[in-house]
This record gives sequence, structure tokens and C-alpha cells, in this order.
Amino acid sequence: MRIRSPYDGLARLVNAHPVSTGLVILVMLLIALYGASSLTMETGMSTYVDENTERGMLLKNYVSSFQSDSILVLIESDDVLSPISIGLLERLEDEFRSEPHVTKVTGVVDLLISANMGVVPGSKAEIDSAMGRIPAEVSSRLVPSPSMTIVSVELEPGLSRDAQFSLLDSMNARLRVMDAPPGTTVTVTGNPAFSQQMMKEMGTSMSTLLLMAMVLMILAVGILFSHVRYRLLSVLIVAAGLILTFGIMGLAGMKISMVVIGAFPVLIGIGIDYAIQFHSRFDEEARASPIGDAVVTTITKTGPQVLYAMLATSMGFLALWISPIPMVRDFGIVCIIGLFCCYLAALVIVPTMFILLKYRPRANADQTLPDRGDKSMQAMESYNLFVGKVARRVASNPIPIILVIGLVAFIGIQMDSTIPISTDEKTFVPPEMPAKIQLEKVSRAMGPSSSISMYVRGDGLLTPDGIAWIDGFQRYEQEHNSRITGSSSIVNYIALYNGGELPKDERTIRDVLESIPEATKKRYISGYSDAVIEFSMKEMESDVAMATLEQIQRDLEWYRPPVGITARVTGMTEMFTNLIREISSSKSRMTLLAFGLIFMFLLLVYRHIGRSITPVIPIVLIVGWNGLVMYILGIDYTPLTATLGSLTIGVASEYTILIAERAYEERTKGLSMLDAIHKSVGQIGTAITVSGLTTVFGFSALIFSAFNLIKSFGMVTVITVGLTLLGAIVVTPAVIALIDWMEERRRSDAGIPSPV
Repeated sequence: MRIRSPYDGLARLVNAHPVSTGLVILVMLLIALYGASSLTMETGMSTYVDENTERGMLLKNYVSSFQSDSILVLIESDDVLSPISIGLLERLEDEFRSEPHVTKVTGVVDLLISANMGVVPGSKAEIDSAMGRIPAEVSSRLVPSPSMTIVSVELEPGLSRDAQFSLLDSMNARLRVMDAPPGTTVTVTGNPAFSQQMMKEMGTSMSTLLLMAMVLMILAVGILFSHVRYRLLSVLIVAAGLILTFGIMGLAGMKISMVVIGAFPVLIGIGIDYAIQFHSRFDEEARASPIGDAVVTTITKTGPQVLYAMLATSMGFLALWISPIPMVRDFGIVCIIGLFCCYLAALVIVPTMFILLKYRPRANADQTLPDRGDKSMQAMESYNLFVGKVARRVASNPIPIILVIGLVAFIGIQMDSTIPISTDEKTFVPPEMPAKIQLEKVSRAMGPSSSISMYVRGDGLLTPDGIAWIDGFQRYEQEHNSRITGSSSIVNYIALYNGGELPKDERTIRDVLESIPEATKKRYISGYSDAVIEFSMKEMESDVAMATLEQIQRDLEWYRPPVGITARVTGMTEMFTNLIREISSSKSRMTLLAFGLIFMFLLLVYRHIGRSITPVIPIVLIVGWNGLVMYILGIDYTPLTATLGSLTIGVASEYTILIAERAYEERTKGLSMLDAIHKSVGQIGTAITVSGLTTVFGFSALIFSAFNLIKSFGMVTVITVGLTLLGAIVVTPAVIALIDWMEERRRSDAGIPSPV
């Protein structure tokens, strides 16, 4: 007795209960919409570093214990040191000090009070006199020019992102009701303001990308899929697949990051292919048999075929799970979830809708449009004939073709290692984003600066040996590392409050600590076993910063802390700098793993090495082309473009597998390999091209993103998918012919007769 497959059961269910099946689909979509309503955006440290690793936990402890973000308030007027402006600044500082979670507010008013015997100067002459008594290197930080001044609002260490955003909203609300003098502008900026606006831009960008992708899909399907009835149903199926994806993400508590946003147009581009495959097969079957039989054939035949293609594509995205960068892993997870949802939507919705609509195939010559059907069919036949001839010619001379294409791929692989890696978050966002512009203005005014943090912990931290080591290591780095301009730690204040000397016993250390203001201690120590050293340094390129971090780490190996005390570099500078190393190492590993997973999957399906490796070789060459494309276009590697190798493997595998599968099918019918290649490519050339072009249209939406991170990824993926389509039609026949020739030689040498 033959065991029925799940596809048989689904076909019977859809045929017997189409209305009930449609209602189930509707209920699932409503549940998904509910789940999607809880989706949130995510930025910051958790998208770059895995908080479950030792390094991630250390960084999280550092941020929660020591890192104090500052909100900067930029005030611009004709004269920021006029009595009217100083009065405004005094009111601003008083308002901001009353906000919760604010530990310190620093501005030029504080400097004037300290230089004017504890009172705010009331006249222009008094203001100028007080400013003359303030060292220039101090005043220039807060008053970089006569028309600009900056107020720094320091926040509690480890303040949550939500609390920061709430504080920003409160500060902006205060500014809206505060009357500023004519010609004076007050702007809230700084890293928290940058993050808040970036999250808003991410939401806007995602909506724009999805809308643009859908418009492009409608355009692509309308032009390329005109020979079937209800051609726009494919777009609705993809929309249903996306809704299911959003729902699963929301119900699972997943968040959307900059990189994850790029997954949605990718899903639209690939998902439309699944919808077209099912729609085309149903239309083909409905021309020769009743609708009920068409449902059975479409589900039981196309279902498994597209499933294999979907699983092969998923292998590429599965490889992203080894990335050390959380948002890259999330990109892979979302893509796999989305592929499954788009496949499920196409598998069920196409036959269900067509039963309910009583589908009738469009005649070859539509009566309402007399010439349209004939011209469409003629164009398809002409194109199929053309690509069939091209494939035969390529297969007739496989070695020269593979050598030339392989050389280009080899050059691309060599160029790949020279492509820069960018991890600066400020280059990822829209260049015209107000928060970015204001932050750059403040950076230019205050001068570029950066810092490296070192987390020191141990029970003997606040002992004479512990503080002596911290003091000695600070001095050593300042003397031997030319890029470090200064350093600060709790030891500086212990010496300051002890007459300039370090205490010689623990009791004195504890007594001195009691005399240091609590706000100061919180910046450098947590309890009695955790402390931080802050090294200030010049603004530098990423590779120089990486070299500086490595030098400090080497110095730690030589200038070891006392027994029981550990020290390790951490902080945001370390995070973004180390990100370069992680992208560089993981992108190659992810690509190799994707190749391995695809090959193992095909080997499991085909149980034949030759057939399993045939679709993989063209993909290897196509991935090699990616490096050349990025090098020529001058596109850097980012957390998103680092996924390009796995993405290419996933997308290309479908096309190469379809061509190879069809060629081997024709070969088993008794045709020679050249004839089999000619016929197979000639029969499915249009279908693959339409599929590839619709995928290109979907990916093209990425180019319209305001985020440079996504836009550059879109440019590369559009070109890559185009090359993938070309490679599948040109390279795959050459590889099939070459492997067939090699197997024939092997069988001939072994005296084994040909199977055909």
C-alpha cells in the first residue's frame, strides 16, 4: 500500500473544502497582523555584540556600571555671550537639572560663575572679564565660537535606551515652551538623540522599502507575467507571506535592526518566484485538465520541487548563524522564516483562490486583445530558442568558457581581500538626517576625540598593590603609546584627595574614597572590585584604532596586574573596531559553510557526487564575481554586505539546480548530453529569466533606501542576481558538459558501459 505524502492530503483538503481553507488562511493572517503590531526597532550595542559571550557580558557590565551617555544641547546665536543669551543658558541648565536621571549639567554659565566669585555676571563687561580669567583650552570646549555654545547633560550610567528617549522627549517639550531670544536656535543632539532619530528613520525606511518593492513587483509581474490570468495574485501572495513573517517575528519577540530591514525586499524578490512557479504550473495544468486535477498536480508535483529549491536557498541563509554579529544572525533567521512563509502562502493560496475563482486559463489569443497572446507566445518561443542555442554552443566548448570565467572569478577573489570594511554607524544612516548633521557640527566645534576603556576587576583592586598597578599602567601607556593623549581613573582622584600621593595602606584608601564625591566615584568604580580606566586618544582611522587596541592588549601581557586582578579592553571603541575583524573573518567562513551545506543537501537528495557538485561550481564562480563588482563600484564591506556570499549562494542555487535537474531528466530519456542541455535550457529559459528578473525588481527596492548601508547592499545584490541569472544559463551548461565528459572518460577507462 502506497503511503500518501502530506502534499496528497493537502490537495484533497483544498479540493474538498476550499472555503474552509480560505477562512483558515484569513484567520492566520489576522493572528499574524496582531503579532506584527508588537514589532519594535532595535539599535545600539545588542545588535553588534552577542551579550551571552564573555566579551559581550563584559561590555554590558561596563555600560551598565560606568558608561554615562551625554545629551548635548547646541545653542546658536549672533553672540552666545551676550547677557540675554547667558540668561537663557542659565534657565536651560536649571530646567535640565530638574529632569530625572540627570547627574550633571555643564555649560559656560558654570565656568562664568566659578570665574566671577560664585555669581552669574550681569553685564557684557563682566561676562568678558570673567571669560578672560578662564583658560582658553577649557572655555573653547564649551564655547567653540562667538556664535555657538554647548551644554552637556550627563546621564546616569547604564540608563536604558527607553529612559533616554523619554528624557529627550521631555527636554524637547521644555524647549518648545521656553521663549528663546530672536535669532537664537536651541537643538538637542548627542548620541542618544542620534539613536532616537535613527530608530524613527528605520521605521520610515522600512515602510518605504516595502511599498517600493511591492510597486516594482506589480510592474515586473504586469510586464513579464502577462500570459496568465490573475497575474497580480503573485504580489498578493508575497504580501501574505510577509504578513506571516512579521507575525511570527512579533510573537517570538524578535526586533528589527538596520540589517534586518534589508531582508524584507530580499524576501519579496525570492518569494515572488515561488508564487510564479505555482501560478505557472496551475495555469499549465488547467489548460489540459479540470481544476480539481490541476490542484492535485500543482500541489503534489510543484510543491516538492519548490520545497527543494526553498531548502537549498535556506542553506545559504543558515550559514549566517555562525556570524558573531547578532543582527547578521537575525538577518539569516528572518530570511529563513520569510522563505518558509512565502512558500507556504504560495502552496496553499494559489490552488485555493483558483478553485474559488473558478480559474479559466487565458487563451493563446485573447479575444479582447487579439494580438497580445500571440505576440507574447512568439516572444517566449524566440527567447527559448535563443538561450537553447547559446547553451548548446557553450556546452560544446566547456573548457575555454570555464577557464575564462574562472579567471575573472579568481581576480575577484583576490580583489575581495583589498575591499575596505566600514563599521562606523554614522555612515550607515541617511546623510541628511538632522541628528547626524548636528552631531557632526558639535564634533567639528569641540574637536575630534575618542577614548578606549579598560575594565579592571578583582578583590584586591582597592589595595596598595592594586591602585599602584593602575597608576603605573596609566603612566606606562601615556609614555609608550603615542596615540594616547591622557588617561583617568579612580586612582587619579585618590591621589588628588590624598595630597597628591597614593595611600600606602587599605584603611587610608577607604578613608580617601569616602571623601571623594559620589558622582565622581560612580564614573570609575563600582563597589570595591570593579573599576575602569579611560584612555583618551586622538581621532584615528579604524585600522589605526585596531593597532592601538592590539598594542594595549600586548602591553597588558607584559605589564601584568597583580594576582587576583584582571584587566581587559572594552567599550564602544573596542566594539566597533573589533567589528572589522569579525566581519573580515566571518564573511569567508559563512560563505564556505554555505557551500558545504548546499553540497551536503544536494548529496543527500541526489546521492551522486557528480550531480551534487554540478550546481555548486557555477555558484563558486558567481561568488568570485561579487568581489570584483564591489571593488569596481567602490563599495565597502559592512555588516550587511558581509552576508552577500551566503545570499548569492542561496539565490543562485535555485537557478543552477533547476537547469541541472532538467538536463539530467532529458538525459534519462535517451538524449545525448548536448541535446539534453539544448532542450532543457530551451524549455525553461524564459521561466528562469522571468523568475530572475522579478527577483531583480524586488531587490531593486533596496537602492531607494535612505540608509547608505542598505542602498549599497541593494546595488551589489541587483548586479549579483543579474550575474547569477547569466551564470546559470551560461556557466551551468558548460559545467554539466564538462562533468559528463569526465564521467564518460572514467567509465570508458574502467570498461563500464554508458548508462544511456
